[in-house]
Amino acid sequence: MVYGYIRVSTDKQDCENQKIGIEAKAASLGLRIERYIQDAGISGTTEPERRALGGCLRRLRTGDVIICSELSRLGRRLFMIMRVLEHCMQCGARLYTVKDNYELGDNIQSKVLAFAFGLSAEIERDLISLRTREGLARRRAMGQSLGRVVGSRNRTHKLDGRVAHVQDMLARGVSMRGIARQLRVSPPTVARLIARF
Repeated sequence: MVYGYIRVSTDKQDCENQKIGIEAKAASLGLRIERYIQDAGISGTTEPERRALGGCLRRLRTGDVIICSELSRLGRRLFMIMRVLEHCMQCGARLYTVKDNYELGDNIQSKVLAFAFGLSAEIERDLISLRTREGLARRRAMGQSLGRVVGSRNRTHKLDGRVAHVQDMLARGVSMRGIARQLRVSPPTVARLIARF
C-alpha cells in the first residue's frame, strides 16, 4: 500500500500544495498513491497515536510506503519523529519526503539525516514560540491590550464582499463546509456570515 500523508496545523493552510508535491514524488518513484491520510487543523506536537497518522502506522506492513511533504509533517519534536521512523523500519515500510528529499533506509546515513531534520524542526518550533512570547511581552510592556476587548464586536466580516456569492451557493444547495472550502475559510466563518443574513 502506498500512503500519502498530509498534515496542516490550521484549517487556513492549503493541503493542495502538499498533495501536488506528494503526487509528483510518487510519480518520480514509479508509484501511485493508493490512500491519503490527512490530519487537518492538528498541531505537530500532538502525539501520532492521537492523529490519523497513528491509524496508518498501525496498518503498516512490509513493503508499504509513506510519502509526505517533509519530516516536520510527522511531528514537531525530534524524538516523536524518530519514533515514527523507527516504527516504519521495524515494519519494513519505506518513507519518502518531498522537500527534504529524504528516504528512510536501514543505514547510518538515513538515521543521521533523520536526526538532523528532526532536530531542525524542533528548533524551528521553539524559536517561533519564543519570538511569539517575546512579542506579546513587548506589547504588554508598551501598555497595549492583547486580544479582543471584552464586549467589542467586529463591525466588518471577512466575507462581506462575497455575501451574494455565498447566498447563491446556499440557494444551489452547497453545504456550509463546501462553501468554506471554496472560499478558503473555516466553516464557523461562513456560519457567522449566514447568521447576519
